[in-house]
Amino acid sequence: MTLQNHLPPLSRQFVAHFGEMGSKWGINRTVGQIYALIFISERALNADEIAETLEFSRSNVSMGLKELQGWRLVNLRHQPGDRREYFEAPGDVWEIFRVLAQERRRREIEPTLSMLRMAMLEEPGNDVERHAQARMREMHDLIDQLMVWFDDVQRLAPETAKQLMGMGSAVTRVLELKDRMTGRAPAAALKSVTAAGAEKSVKGGKGR
Repeated sequence: MTLQNHLPPLSRQFVAHFGEMGSKWGINRTVGQIYALIFISERALNADEIAETLEFSRSNVSMGLKELQGWRLVNLRHQPGDRREYFEAPGDVWEIFRVLAQERRRREIEPTLSMLRMAMLEEPGNDVERHAQARMREMHDLIDQLMVWFDDVQRLAPETAKQLMGMGSAVTRVLELKDRMTGRAPAAALKSVTAAGAEKSVKGGKGR
């Protein structure tokens, strides 16, 4: 029995796509398909069920589940009278995005920032090195500012963060207006918009 027989067409398409996209997100095809299956499942799945559905070996499924646990993208569950371990994805899609962003930051962005900080502490020996160091400083400052913004968004309630993202071009217009009229730093203007969104969310919650 093939994957086509195990899953309905819509689910099969989703699982296959996640497998293909896995390598672009830093995970292999097997792990991508395992996560896709867990994500769309209406109940928690054990390793045997995953292996049978995807026609993967039990050892490959076990390794894939360990990797997903390392990324904190699956939750482990136990069922009464059953010694097997069951796995499910977090119910809130925003929580999945938040955890994935945190893990990618820890694994990829923070090591880059550390390298750039060390490079900026070096004493350049000539004009070529001074130019290279200046470019590295520009990269460091941009990434650092993005991480400050990321931290601000991470502290927001999910509803407020979604509201902020939904503002889209309105945020851009506020920042452009700030550049022309107030001379304030971009982060300050963004925090003003964020605070306004948070206040609106709080007021909305009180009104319910």
